[in-house]
Amino acid sequence: MKKRQSEIIKEIAQELDCGFDCYYNSKTYEIVAIPNFSQFSDEDEFKEAFSDSLEKVEKHKTDFIKFETLETFESFKIMELFVEQLSDQNLKSQLENILENKKPFQNFKHKIDHSEYRQRWFEFKKSELEKIVENQLESGKACAQQSAQPKNK
Repeated sequence: MKKRQSEIIKEIAQELDCGFDCYYNSKTYEIVAIPNFSQFSDEDEFKEAFSDSLEKVEKHKTDFIKFETLETFESFKIMELFVEQLSDQNLKSQLENILENKKPFQNFKHKIDHSEYRQRWFEFKKSELEKIVENQLESGKACAQQSAQPKNK
């Protein structure tokens, strides 16, 4: 069972990283991933495209736990934690400067993508997302979900 839980945590973390909200049924171990509604401009188009998943979650909403994509400040915190643990003082200084200026996400990504630390960043971010999912599962912070339907604007 422990291995099963680690697989579930990894899958949910991966879906969150891709911008999907996840609904996890702890009775059936099913994971339903639905793009975060904020990525769509048309509510009807969203409901039509994901009607099967939305219906499944809605029909059994008391069985599902919802994990939402990270808020901007949470993603930013992961970048800060990564920078803090770097031993390369030159890159660390450059990234600290990037995080203090305009367009930190875009500029951080560009700097990391063009460095030898790219793979380490992906592994670090994956590990941090998995910790967040695991903590939410254990603490019950990812609460039973009310509705998969998008909130009215």
